[in-house]
Amino acid sequence: MRHTLLTLFIALFIFSCQPKNDDKGFIVNNITRARIDSTLKSIVDGGSIAGVSALVFEKDKEVYFNSYGYADREAKVPMDRNTIVRIFSMTKPVTGVALMKLYEDGKFQLDDPLSKYAPEFANLKVFKGYDAKGKMILEEPHRLVTIRDITRHTAGFVNNQPDTTTELGKLVKKTDAGNFENTLEQMAKKLGSLPLMFHPGAQWAYGPSVDVQAFLVERLSGKPFDQYVKENILDPLKMNTTHYVIAGNDKKNFAAVYRKTKGDTLVRMPDADANKFNFKKWPLTPGGFGLTSTVDDYMRFARMLVKKGSFDGATILKPETVTLMSTNHLADSVKERMWLPSKGEVGFGIDFAVRIYPPASAEGNNGVVGEFFWDGAASTLFWVDPVNELTAVLFVQIFPFDRSLHKKFRDAVYGVYKQPASK
Repeated sequence: MRHTLLTLFIALFIFSCQPKNDDKGFIVNNITRARIDSTLKSIVDGGSIAGVSALVFEKDKEVYFNSYGYADREAKVPMDRNTIVRIFSMTKPVTGVALMKLYEDGKFQLDDPLSKYAPEFANLKVFKGYDAKGKMILEEPHRLVTIRDITRHTAGFVNNQPDTTTELGKLVKKTDAGNFENTLEQMAKKLGSLPLMFHPGAQWAYGPSVDVQAFLVERLSGKPFDQYVKENILDPLKMNTTHYVIAGNDKKNFAAVYRKTKGDTLVRMPDADANKFNFKKWPLTPGGFGLTSTVDDYMRFARMLVKKGSFDGATILKPETVTLMSTNHLADSVKERMWLPSKGEVGFGIDFAVRIYPPASAEGNNGVVGEFFWDGAASTLFWVDPVNELTAVLFVQIFPFDRSLHKKFRDAVYGVYKQPASK
């Protein structure tokens, strides 16, 4: 009897050490979870970030969540599921979904000229340089800016502050299209008065295109952009803590922002600067940045996408629209792509980078062909892997943008890339 009980105890012990049955067939299993834990903990312990949280769903199941470090290091507030972060450019995919709801309603076609709906952009010229007297040389665009251009960053809008000693730089500074005091309509009018930096469709260049999308949503829907997003995306998906303006009772959960200086020292960004946009309702409701969210809220958005537009009883988009958004729209003829190649072997769809090839080497971003994703200026990241029905969200608040965090997290999820053996 004693021998039988001992044998049974040993068997139960061995069984308890094995991966659970529901781990079978999953990328994220017990081994993967340990690897993600080790990776995230080592990043925090190494001092390169103050805090991090990560959430992964696979095949409709939460397969990973953990957090390390602090949302507010000075106040010793830990990073957790309630932490609210600034998602910066991860606002862009939300805007893209809002715009494509109107596409489904028949409000526009992707190759329609933008000026058909927004005469603010009817008289665009293209900047070609300066003459001998320092005056701008402008020419007519080879074609009109289309709505497809503003969804894939090929419109040619001014995307940074040119040298303010030049005529163009002075004009951009004086126009101040991105000022928070502008409404979207005022922003569009000002942006439409500036020359394009290249002919539409000639280059991929990140810029204010998604703010123009937000303006177009407002113009076509007849509703303020933030109201349209709330009614058609955030409320149906129960993304209850995703806002432009942080509610008073949520401020305690709002993460601090840190900046890495030389020597990897972390310096807290002054709260007055970090919270300037989100502690006040401004006239500008940008499509390209500005939302704040929790890891669970944004995961609901990601899960809607992996489930082809419907989630938890809400239908946001049709499956074919999600497929259209997550398909590469960049032609091979578009050679100049700013820093997009740093994201990996990708093209660009409608407000997402789209992986079109496997990683070229172990140094590249890991992932699966068909995945679509985007990130934010404070180094946040999400991706949708439809092949494995996997969605991942990584939240940090660190400047400057640190793509090495994304590389490490992706390797932890999928395993370090190994070069195929040569034939």
